[in-house]
Amino acid sequence: MGCVRLSVVLLIAIMISTMTVLGKEVRVNQSTSGLFWSTSKEDGDFFRKEDSEEPVALSENDELDGGFSSLEGMLQWAIGHSDPAKLKESAENVQRQRMSDDELKKRQVEIQELMEKLKMPSDAELMKIAINDLNNSSVSVEDRLRALEELLLLVEPIDNANDLDKLGGLNAVARQLDNIDPDVRKLAAWVLGKASQNNPVVQQQVLELGTLGKLIKMVKSDFTEEATKALYAVSAVIRNNVNAQEVFYAEAGDLMLKDILSNSGVDVRLRRKCVFLVGDLAESQLENGHKAKLPFFSDHVFLNAVVNLTFSDDLDLQEKTLVAIKNLLELRVSEASVFRELCALDKALESMRLQLQQVMEDETRRDYAMDVEILRREVELIFYKKLDKGVQVPT
Repeated sequence: MGCVRLSVVLLIAIMISTMTVLGKEVRVNQSTSGLFWSTSKEDGDFFRKEDSEEPVALSENDELDGGFSSLEGMLQWAIGHSDPAKLKESAENVQRQRMSDDELKKRQVEIQELMEKLKMPSDAELMKIAINDLNNSSVSVEDRLRALEELLLLVEPIDNANDLDKLGGLNAVARQLDNIDPDVRKLAAWVLGKASQNNPVVQQQVLELGTLGKLIKMVKSDFTEEATKALYAVSAVIRNNVNAQEVFYAEAGDLMLKDILSNSGVDVRLRRKCVFLVGDLAESQLENGHKAKLPFFSDHVFLNAVVNLTFSDDLDLQEKTLVAIKNLLELRVSEASVFRELCALDKALESMRLQLQQVMEDETRRDYAMDVEILRREVELIFYKKLDKGVQVPT
């Protein structure tokens, strides 16, 4: 009988939920002066009988519509509309489904094992999958691109980048630089650059593979996206790395820079990255005590190509050019007289001053132009001080 009562209570709960879904809320009459059962009422419809002027009576139709005069009435209705045999069977099923402690522990172990199987694979496992795709010659170009895109994200943490070579991924990615598809080559260079960024371990591994020379050649690609990503990779491999910088020079990296800087037809994005690399290399020389041998910093043609970038109407390129000139002027090997006599830096800086004044008239570019002007003044000051301490800086 207890099981039957339990099933009736469950049935009542189900009925209440069902009625709520159907828009019929059930409220109970606790006493003659308490709350009473009603249907389709808002919360504000609760009231006590003594608060109403007229007594409320429920008709048979009200009860059929889902209203009950009391909890007992609802219980009697539930019992009268239930099949005793089915209620007994449901109660027995509930009892049979109760587990012993051992069964419960066993089920917990099974659930834990299932959760382990559903757990996401580790970064190393994901890297292995991507590397296997790159090593599979039958994989489509789309899957090869997808694998490289996944590696691009995975190698960003330095620990993952250091694992790339251990998993055979560095070789697999480097081989993609020879792929016939330019998008594959672009992504491969990008991955190598991302893995090498501020990472001496991977920088050395790339050097040992002999990949730097190939990346330098890729910078000359007619496909701009490939060229920019290759230059990004070159910059990442040689940054703050004296050995890599000497390999860069041995692989004619200076000639690559000179060609880009002196060619006004080259995409401006590539020229920005190029002059930024020049400034970065000069800064590295200052920080590392000129340990790397980079004689092109005193090459007149090279320096002239850098200075000529100041005439560009691209503010971003002008700013990066000023940073490069500033760092170059501070090198011991640089001569201020060369910057004046062979590169006409004084005239270039004055021309830039006039140009920036015009740009400042545009409200949308004024703040940026003012920042560039401050940098230009700083470069001018360094230049004249190095040229002759007695020369007055123009105002």
